Amino acid sequence: MVSLIYSAISENLGHQVLLNFFSGKYHQPKIEKRIFMFLDMKSSTTIAESLGHIKYFRLLDTYYNIMSDPIINSFGEVYQYIGDEIVISWKPDSGISEANCIKCFYDIRDRLNEQREVLLQEYGFEIGFKAGIHFGEVTIGEIGALKKEIVFIGDVLNTTARIQSLCKKLNTDLLISGAIKELLPHSNYQYSSKGKIELEGRNKKEELFSVALEKKPVTANNR
Repeated sequence: MVSLIYSAISENLGHQVLLNFFSGKYHQPKIEKRIFMFLDMKSSTTIAESLGHIKYFRLLDTYYNIMSDPIINSFGEVYQYIGDEIVISWKPDSGISEANCIKCFYDIRDRLNEQREVLLQEYGFEIGFKAGIHFGEVTIGEIGALKKEIVFIGDVLNTTARIQSLCKKLNTDLLISGAIKELLPHSNYQYSSKGKIELEGRNKKEELFSVALEKKPVTANNR
């Protein structure tokens, strides 16, 4: 009985969040450094208008389920679902190791590509997304009287959202900040500077980078 209750609550809150509630880790607010990725579905308004509320809801459920394994495998935690946008968080060591926060993006893209024909047949649309990644300090604590939640508060969240919103303008599906790029290990990714850009609501400029998979050189063996 206890196991079933734990499993049901864990499925709704997330395993790590439930452990944090039980341990009382965030009964008192704490300052931590975190990596955040804001990931947003492309053309969501058009898709929602075409499908209607019920079918669009089913699409979102399928869309988020497809992301589950890539998030778990990269040691990420789902912080929030905001309509067609998902916010994923990593503790620094987990997100930086093997560039897991970047790997998560590409693994999700690969999983969606694998399900492309199924999604196209079921919903009539190819599903794409864009994302922004940033790193910084947040205050974490339990909040609420009628409904308790563990909440992150800090400028890093607003900044990540604004970075993600620039993807279309800068013609890329993934934008990361200089703050996170400096921490990432050498990996199979190429980073291209988009220059220092003044983000809405911030006084200082932030250097942003697009990310692409590193192209393997063509050799006689793989022609």
